[in-house]
Amino acid sequence: MERYSGLSVYSEIGKLRRVLLHRPGAELDNMTPESMGRLLFDDLPDPEIAALEHDAFAKILREHDVDVVYLEDLMAEVLMDLDVRAAFLDEFLAEGRILMDKAVYFKDYFMQVTDSKELVTQLISGVRKEDFEELRFPLHYVDSDYPMMVDPLPNMYFTRDPFSVIGNAVSINSMHSRARRREPLFAEYIFRYHPQFNSSVKRLYSHKNSPFLEGGDILILSDEVIAIGISARTETMAIETLAKNIFTTDTGFKHILALKIPSKRAFMHLDTVFTMIDRDKFTIHPDVEGVMVIYDITWDNHLKVKPLEGRLEDILKQYLELDQISLVRCGGGSAIDAQREQWNDASNTLAIAPGVAVVYGRNHVTNRLLEEAGITLHKIPSSEISRGRGGPRCMSMPLYRDALD
Repeated sequence: MERYSGLSVYSEIGKLRRVLLHRPGAELDNMTPESMGRLLFDDLPDPEIAALEHDAFAKILREHDVDVVYLEDLMAEVLMDLDVRAAFLDEFLAEGRILMDKAVYFKDYFMQVTDSKELVTQLISGVRKEDFEELRFPLHYVDSDYPMMVDPLPNMYFTRDPFSVIGNAVSINSMHSRARRREPLFAEYIFRYHPQFNSSVKRLYSHKNSPFLEGGDILILSDEVIAIGISARTETMAIETLAKNIFTTDTGFKHILALKIPSKRAFMHLDTVFTMIDRDKFTIHPDVEGVMVIYDITWDNHLKVKPLEGRLEDILKQYLELDQISLVRCGGGSAIDAQREQWNDASNTLAIAPGVAVVYGRNHVTNRLLEEAGITLHKIPSSEISRGRGGPRCMSMPLYRDALD
């Protein structure tokens, strides 16, 4: 797969060649009923089953000639350099509010871990108090009954959000929730220090001291058009900054369609209610159709923003230069099926080629409609991985797609 070692993503549907994943692990074991809401979960997944479901996802990708790269492997290679490791730990512990003497202790502890893959696993999994009973900071155990010294990162298997490959460049995103703000650091260090990337990658956005921007809100509709959601987790100031950098960098994009969707838990990102599955076919949750507000952002020595009127289908036809657009509505015409299946990410599809998509098998109504629309589906089990409120697109970060003809 050496020919796909760079970055190239100019569509949502070009043949997927290389993708970054994270296999969920012990970080799911370190959530409790008390902490799961703060860590953005609605229930506690079974970690072993979640890992097996994720393996089924990766297996389908490999069977379709996709080079599956694991974030933990790339990061382990980066952290073999002890100077880089020290700098990463300083940022990681500070962002996780592991401060003062406790930060000094854990930095020293993590610096001594000889197996860098094990180190990455520990950083993602978190650190339990019960594993460090000999450690007694003054009043630390009185201060809180919370059983973790270092919080886990249970959302890491949603690799779509902390960074985004846009054309031949990368955006290191700024996460809305404190529970996820350490995640972009992994992308930052991979793209800064890993030999596959460090000398050539253009940067479009920084997670440091920036407005909130998450990758689930960024959809690349063509080599000229990007859609970005104005959502509960992505701010307009972030879109303005990203847009300016896209237009003033040699990426080739000409239009950014900013789509404002309702700010609610079920609609956390644009890709939870809208994804592209073929050149002229999209999934959509019907509850957003009548309320979505769309703006066209272009560049003429400064950003120009124009509100767009009309139906979503007509706007897509115009900007994608198509004669026809089909919207496959989540749950069909049933309000109950639409809400139930959107909650379980029926609209969050991952296209691995034009008209070929990976979906959760549990969304029977929407999957039948997709098949009737001519889409080839590869269904994966999802009783546990779906509990984090993310689907196949959320769980994948494409690094390389073939260009469309």
